[in-house]
Amino acid sequence: MSDNNMKIIIAPAKKMRVDQDTFLVRSEPAFLDKTQELLDFLKTRNFDQLQDLWKANDNIVRTNQNNLLTSELDSNLTPALLAFSGIQYQYLAGDVLPQEGLDYLQDHLRILSGFYGILRPFDGIIPYRLELKTQMTGFRYYSLYNFWKDLPYQELFVNTDTVISLASLEYSRLISPYLRDNQKMITIKFLENKNGKWRQSATHAKMARGEMVRFAAKEGVNRPEDLKEFSDFGYVFSAADSSNENYIFKKL
Repeated sequence: MSDNNMKIIIAPAKKMRVDQDTFLVRSEPAFLDKTQELLDFLKTRNFDQLQDLWKANDNIVRTNQNNLLTSELDSNLTPALLAFSGIQYQYLAGDVLPQEGLDYLQDHLRILSGFYGILRPFDGIIPYRLELKTQMTGFRYYSLYNFWKDLPYQELFVNTDTVISLASLEYSRLISPYLRDNQKMITIKFLENKNGKWRQSATHAKMARGEMVRFAAKEGVNRPEDLKEFSDFGYVFSAADSSNENYIFKKL
């Protein structure tokens, strides 16, 4: 199978919004029955139990609990691309991409999620709070990695054998344990020199990840090699530091 069907994976964002005006929902998440199980469980949790799960302050827990109790998976839906509104998604700026770019994203971009498993950009979703690393005390699976098992991986690798990971380690771990010998996952890292050491800044990496997805959509990138041309924010591909499994970009 050629690289032309390559997929790009990114992490979700904690910050979410409802937007039913900009774009229509085109599709539904692949594993709604599993998500319903998680929603049903979360609705049984009291305030203290949710605070333990979410590791958040009283106001955040109270707001999210109130939202949770009225949440239904088939109403007030927002396309995933717009529902997440963190830094990465602000720089991706899907709401101002041309139609051709949006179609590219629906075909090539996948968003990994603790609540939904895996999403296409125009899958209709509701706001939620559930990180993949959450310790699910009281649930039948303590770990969401064990709950989802290989379902997101199987869905991701339909019609492709090449995946570009712009996801954090927390989320790429949902896929990497299941990779087969004939499948390739290339991890992108954005490094900058801090006191003589090359490190990845969390905020700057989120910005660059969003911009790289936008670059891929605008250019219609179908081969991993074409991503090496990315040069936003002063990042330049470093052939000397890269390998077949890791593409390293350094800020000069």
